[in-house]
Amino acid sequence: MTDYKNPKHIVITGATGEIGGALALEYAAPSVRLTLTGRNEARLREISELCRKKGAEVSFKIIDVHDTELLRCWIRDLMAQDPADLLISGAGQNTQIGEDLSMEPYGDAVSLVKTNLLANLALIDAAVPEMRRRKSGQIAIIASLAAYYGLVYTPTYCATKAALKSYGTSLRTLLDPEGVGVSVIFPGYVDSPMCRAMPGPKPFLMKADRAARIIRKGLSKNRARISFPFPLNLGIWFLSIFPYWLANPLARIFGYGRNGR
Repeated sequence: MTDYKNPKHIVITGATGEIGGALALEYAAPSVRLTLTGRNEARLREISELCRKKGAEVSFKIIDVHDTELLRCWIRDLMAQDPADLLISGAGQNTQIGEDLSMEPYGDAVSLVKTNLLANLALIDAAVPEMRRRKSGQIAIIASLAAYYGLVYTPTYCATKAALKSYGTSLRTLLDPEGVGVSVIFPGYVDSPMCRAMPGPKPFLMKADRAARIIRKGLSKNRARISFPFPLNLGIWFLSIFPYWLANPLARIFGYGRNGR
């Protein structure tokens, strides 16, 4: 049976990002083992050392998640030797169409799909068999509130997050009867270089450590969806169910539609 409140071995991909790093620090404690991955070696070492100072046992690996076969081999070996109680699949990046409203560079869009979607699918697919065999474990998939409504400046980002939303919901239905928890996380605006680079307003912007506390609380209760902050969550949900003729003008009023030419 999965102990959702006290996972002992936590694997976090994308640990060099703001949310991933904050989650590592949130879970770091004596008797906790953390396995962290990321692309920024200096930042990964920094996060690892901070977690060790909090008493956690930490190992890390530099992985290019575009190499999905390497990623799958790594997680399969890890699950066989030291199974994760909690796998946080958090690798991600963003791209945008630019202020001139041109299309996203196709190469950037493809790279984003590989990072945000295919890498996460490859990781989870390779980790699930061992969790099913043990009838224990938990998977957390970091999506975004952007999964609910396509934002004009970041179409590919929104598409990948919407795909993760559906994928995670499907996995939850499949694996819950077998004792494996699956939660999809829908953060709003969390302060980070990636967030600051995005055009448009950023209401209810929060610090990463606060987001990590909210996520941990939701995961401890094995919630299917962890969406925050509430006001933005409610607003974006309404946009997703309104007809286009109503949703589009409202989005434009609040800075999320197309303005200018």
